[in-house]
Amino acid sequence: MGIEVGGLLGLIILVLDVWALVKTVQSGADTGAKVLWVVLIIVLPVFGFILWLLLGPKGG
Repeated sequence: MGIEVGGLLGLIILVLDVWALVKTVQSGADTGAKVLWVVLIIVLPVFGFILWLLLGPKGG
């Protein structure tokens, strides 16, 4: 039996991931770092978001 994320929690995760993606693309980081963060956020939505929140590029 797997872990399933759905409903309101899934929607919240989706919104946070889209926000993280937009902020990453708008950041002043170099292109390689942006691509790495985008892939990480897409492949690992929850863990990638948490890592981005703690370690990701800051500023615009």
